[in-house]
Amino acid sequence: MVGREATVRAIQAAAKKGSPVGLILQRDEHLEHPGPDDLYDMGTVANIVRYWTAPDGRHHAICEGGLRFKVAKYIQHEPYPVVEVNLLDPPEPKTRKIEASFMALKDRAAEVLELAPGAPEEMSHAVEAIESPAMLADLVCTFVDVSPAEKQGLLEELDLGTRLDQLNRVLGDWAEVLSISQKIRDETRGAMDEAQREYFLREQLRTIQRELGEEDGKSGEILAMKSALDALQLPEPVNRELRKEIKRLERTPEQAAEYSMLRSFLELAIELPWKTFSDDQLNLSRARKILDEDHYGIEPVKQRILEFLAVRKLNPQTHGPTLCLVGPPGVGKTSLGQSVARALGREFVRISLGGVHDEAEIRGHRRTYVGAMPGRILAGLRRARTRNPVFMLDELDKMGRGMHGDPAAALLEVLDPAQNHAFTDNYLGVPFDLSDVMFFATANVLDSVHPALRDRLEVLRLPGYTEEEKLQIAKRYLVKRQIKEAGLKSKPFSIRMSAVRELIRYYTREAGVRSLEREIGSLCRHAAVAFSGRRRKPLLMDAEGVQDVLGHRRYEKELARRTQRPGVATGLAWTPVGGEILFIEASSMPGKGKLVLTGQLGDVMKESAQAAWSLVRANADPDWQATGDDKTDLHLHIPAGAVPKDGPSAGVAMYAAIVSLLSGRCVRNSLAMTGEISLTGLVLPVGGVKEKVLAARSAGIKRVLLPRRNQGDWEELDDGVRKGLKVDWLDSVDDVLEQALHAC
Repeated sequence: MVGREATVRAIQAAAKKGSPVGLILQRDEHLEHPGPDDLYDMGTVANIVRYWTAPDGRHHAICEGGLRFKVAKYIQHEPYPVVEVNLLDPPEPKTRKIEASFMALKDRAAEVLELAPGAPEEMSHAVEAIESPAMLADLVCTFVDVSPAEKQGLLEELDLGTRLDQLNRVLGDWAEVLSISQKIRDETRGAMDEAQREYFLREQLRTIQRELGEEDGKSGEILAMKSALDALQLPEPVNRELRKEIKRLERTPEQAAEYSMLRSFLELAIELPWKTFSDDQLNLSRARKILDEDHYGIEPVKQRILEFLAVRKLNPQTHGPTLCLVGPPGVGKTSLGQSVARALGREFVRISLGGVHDEAEIRGHRRTYVGAMPGRILAGLRRARTRNPVFMLDELDKMGRGMHGDPAAALLEVLDPAQNHAFTDNYLGVPFDLSDVMFFATANVLDSVHPALRDRLEVLRLPGYTEEEKLQIAKRYLVKRQIKEAGLKSKPFSIRMSAVRELIRYYTREAGVRSLEREIGSLCRHAAVAFSGRRRKPLLMDAEGVQDVLGHRRYEKELARRTQRPGVATGLAWTPVGGEILFIEASSMPGKGKLVLTGQLGDVMKESAQAAWSLVRANADPDWQATGDDKTDLHLHIPAGAVPKDGPSAGVAMYAAIVSLLSGRCVRNSLAMTGEISLTGLVLPVGGVKEKVLAARSAGIKRVLLPRRNQGDWEELDDGVRKGLKVDWLDSVDDVLEQALHAC
């Protein structure tokens, strides 16, 4: 492994030219930047067989040693050292003494390789096949157990007879050490055999007691725990702690309250998957097929998951970020985690964090408390029975902070790859390695997630579905699943796509498909009632049948009716459950010049309304009606007053509604708008463009007005989302009036 920059440059230059390199040992191994005086004069000429850079950035080279050399002088030091050398190729004399030393060295080497634990069999064959004394001496030097300085001395010894004698002495000492080591291992094995004998005797005794009806239940439990602990082969600190607790259990009477606590603790510790793994099936084609089978659309999210899996395949040691799937309810966040687990062949564990407000829910309770329990992380691993499941932290944004600590702070250690290899649950009390767990998280919004926790997450956003996407999802998954759930798989029942479209347009209003699946289930249950009676004829559910089963339409297109008079504008809003259209109504009346705001508006939205009113008054046309005199009040209302509303993106629509009222002109009923306004009349960018555009499509809007600085967000949308919509770009409020208003 090549570490220093100068050495890396030298290796790279030699590899590029196809030249050999000289390998020299430094006198003090702790020096980081050795000079010529810090290096030995004699080294080895080596050819570079292979050079590569690992994924972690480290450089590696495989070199094949050749001749010895001695440094004559240093020619250069930067950017890498170059030396002039004298090649040393000493003759190989053939005398009886050298021949005798050669045979003795070969026997000693064979003896050492036989005694040395883990010595490769290939080395023994290589030693046996060598016919050259010099070559044997050099080969033995590679595996002989001496210090680097002693090896350097053997390298510098040019007299072959002396080198063979030195190696014979070294191997003689080493063979004696290995012989003593072998004797110690044999004695240890004897002690282990004694322990096994004792174990078998205890097992026989337990069997005899059971046959005689005299078995002690407590003793049987403790013996079973000891046997299970022996089989686990846990790390020494953990093993020592658990054996100490088993001894406490032996001394504790069964009637004591502590006995059940200790037994529960030991049962948990033994059942945890300390060394049990699922075999990963990292086949990207199979993973892509499974993701496509389980989820329609959401290509960017599926592509990012495939990238995540590809990195795990190429570098299994990497941990990577924790993926957090953010989107409205019903878009398939949790089921994506299940698909990843199925693609990998791993167990899937889901824990819901909604309503969790106690740190102990994550870390567990200390065993000193009555009714103490492990945290949800260890409890999930206990259920999974493997140490590398796919772990879904569901509803991350629904966690709270209570008087017993912040659970988000406890999750910081769980989701940090630098820390979670030694995660300590308060109940377990010893470290447990979570580094092999693949964590996913889901949330509807990120605003309520702890900032430090958010920093550990890579956010993948899942926006709502278009009408066409919902149709495909219903066709591929929902209808089949609900027909099966209702027991209609063998019955002549089918649902037309016109019926599904009717449900999407007039019976559900959501970003996901959860309500759509419920309504499809209602149609299937209606058919189940019919087939449970005497019906045998085929039943086909169409759009008219939907109205017969579910009653009148719940949502109607009301744009034309709501915007056919001055003072009404259609805005676009973002909510945690998807986009919505927003009607903004303005009215004036005699009063004292006040601005009245209703509709349960937040502070930011109230400020936007005040800014719109100030902008109108500052740029009022003399021909308009009331422009804010002391005898006229302006009332701005946003219907659906029971629903809280906030944010600055309705500023453009408020401005258009006020000008529409004062000028007596109407806002076009096929148009919706969004954007924040400034007091200078500029239209500023907003967020949630895709959700707002989807809401506009769902409401039948054909044209949207967006801030020009959101042009990049528009271009990122799929063609299916933009299809059928015309967009006009806004730079200032003058563009709003030009595009939106017309004579009534």
